[in-house]
This record gives sequence, C-alpha cells and structure tokens, in this order.
Amino acid sequence: MKTTHDNGTTTREQLLLNAAFFLLFPGFFYYHTLLGTGATGAFLGGYFSPVSLLCMLPLMLAWLRRTRRDPRRLSSIDLHYGLFNVYFLAVVAVNAAAGANRTIVAHHVLGILFMVNTFVLFSLIDFGQRQFRIMGLASLAAMSAIVFSFSTGGVFYLGPLGMAKDADALATYQGFSRSYLVTFLPVLAHTRSLPLRLVLYAVGAATLFVNTARSEFAALLFAIPIVELYWSRHKLLFVGLAALAGMVLAAHLDALVATLPDNRILELLDLSHSTSANKRHHLTLYARQTIAAHPLMGAYASYAPGYYAHNVLSAWVDLGLFGFVYLLAITALPAIPMFFKEFMAGQRRPEFILGFALACVTLLLLVSSHYFTDMLVGATLGAYSQYRFERKHGNYRPPDLGPSPLRHADLRQAMP
Repeated sequence: MKTTHDNGTTTREQLLLNAAFFLLFPGFFYYHTLLGTGATGAFLGGYFSPVSLLCMLPLMLAWLRRTRRDPRRLSSIDLHYGLFNVYFLAVVAVNAAAGANRTIVAHHVLGILFMVNTFVLFSLIDFGQRQFRIMGLASLAAMSAIVFSFSTGGVFYLGPLGMAKDADALATYQGFSRSYLVTFLPVLAHTRSLPLRLVLYAVGAATLFVNTARSEFAALLFAIPIVELYWSRHKLLFVGLAALAGMVLAAHLDALVATLPDNRILELLDLSHSTSANKRHHLTLYARQTIAAHPLMGAYASYAPGYYAHNVLSAWVDLGLFGFVYLLAITALPAIPMFFKEFMAGQRRPEFILGFALACVTLLLLVSSHYFTDMLVGATLGAYSQYRFERKHGNYRPPDLGPSPLRHADLRQAMP
C-alpha cells in the first residue's frame, strides 16, 4: 500500500525526488572531491550534465503524474515559467540556425535543462519529510567536513593539491558552493529548532568562507536575517545579537585579515583590489554597450564563450528586452504579495520562507554576479509553485469563514 505525504507525494515519488536531489547537488560535491583528490578519473566528465540528462525523464514523469493526479497543482507560475522557457528555446533555435556560436547554444540548452530539473524538484519534493531532513543534514555535515579537511591556509580548493587525474574537469569553487547553498536553504527553511538553526548558520557561513565563493557566502549571510526574523518569536533580541556580532567582527577584522591573507572572501571589504570583480565590471560595461546598440532584440551570443555579463543584464543581451523583463517579472513579482501576506503573520510556514528566502537570494545574485540561467531561478519558481499549492489547497489553506451550506435545498424538506 502506498503512503502519501502531506503535500501529496507518494513514498515512491519521494524516494525518486530525494535521489535526484542528492545525486545532482551533494553528489556533484562528492564526485569532484574524489576527482580532486585523485581517487577517481573524470568518468562522468563534469558530472552535472550527464546526471541531469539521467534525471530528466524520471522527473518529468513524476511531474506529469502529480499534475494528472491533482490538476490544481498547475498554476500561473508553472504556466509563465513554461512560456519563458518556450521563448528561450525559440531564441536559441533561431540563432542556432543563423550560425550562432555552438558552444553558447549548447550552454543555453543545458541551462534550460538544469533550471527545469531544479524547478521540478523544488515544486514537488517534500523538504519537511524526515528522510530528506536526515539526508540533508548528513550531506551538509559531510560537505563541511570535506571543506575543512582539505583547506590549506584557510582556503579550500582541490586544484592546487595536484592530485587530480583530470584537472581540466575539476569544478571551480563556484560549483562546490552551489551544491552547498542549494542543499543548505531547504534544510534551513524547514528547521524550527533555534539551536539547530544557530549551528547551521555558524557551520554554513564558515564552510562557504573557507570555500572562498564570495557570491554564495554573501547570499547565505543575506538569507540568515530573512529566515531568522521570520522564525524567531523574539525579533528584537535577534536584531540585538546580530548587531553585537557585527561589532565584535568589526573589532577583530584586522586580525582576521592578517590570519587569512589569501582568502577571496575578504576582498568583499574592498572590491577595487579584486581582479575578478574588475573583470566582471568590464564585462558588465560591454553588456551595456551591446544593449545600447540593440535595445529591443539584444545581440544573442555577441561575446566569446564565458565572457558574458555576470548579472541579469546577460538576459537582455541574449533574450532581448522582452526576455529580460519577463525573467525579472516571474522571479520578483510573486515575492511581493508573499511578503505582505505572510512575513509578519502569526503562522510559520516552511514552504513560505523557503520560497521567499530563495527569491531574495536569487535576486541578489542576479543583480550582482550570476548569469540568467542560474539554477536558483528554477528553484525559486518551484518553491513558489509549492507554496501556492500548499496555501490554497494543502494543510495551510485558510479556514472557510463563510456561512455554512444549507442542509436542504428546499425548505419543505426540513419540515416534519
């Protein structure tokens, strides 16, 4: 007999979704750890593409089964995200036929696959289910242990060890940090215990600090007050403790810089000395010039592979003004009513804070440093979709305060 979880997921579906999630995210981290330490060769290449292709069909079938079983799961969010991807694919197909750079075309096709897979996971998976929470906490603990164990001089990166058999296939620090952050956020959103949340904050921030991925580190720090202000019943106390922690950090900042001079995170204090930040600044200027020359349609693949704007302007360059506005609209607009309806409400809903925190983090990264095909876009929209369903039709739907229906359609039926 099949058991069904609170969000309508059967046990078999939950196992499938859990397996896909942990293969794609913690699995990526572990594979590249084995690759970087020389324990294995790159038998799966860069890992994420072949595993995404492997997961694509089962995830699509799970989504179709769920929507057929309960058509109420199809919402305007699903519709608009589907239309955005259709538009995206049409732009890619037209430009590919016109001779656009094949490397960029392939990157975009895979980007759509990654975002859709992530959307399905975050719209269907029951993150509050015990099996996922145990696996999520265990994965975060294992990833943190790897980062701390293989760090040198306060910096984690396996490339300088010189042990990798296929060094060209080894992930950068962004790949490791992406796996950690995508696992961290749903675990955090479904953690009601304050002591456990404090442990997650401390370990997560330390892990991403040592991992040296500035964007993901800033995103995690950005998510902490959003999540804590929502869960905490003593909001002023939290604000006071956060201010105190900030003052202590500021007082010991010089000592920290002296202890870890090679850590890239400390470049956040002064980005003018960061070669990476300066390069991204020049790429953004180039994107603005391209947009000024082609304001409506953009100029698809008008840059060398890898030399795209590391922010949401990349959507304007490749997809034109319509694609840029549509992407921002479907990502940002649902968060506004969510904030006013829920953030200061008395009830505490993990589905809400996961979707809202993901939206805030995704928008921060799109504005500051991430390409428009970032998987967090799919995660945010999937979390929106799950929140919307739970609020309207699930355990968290508001009570019906209208008058009770008549027991008898005809008054004469009620007369003896």
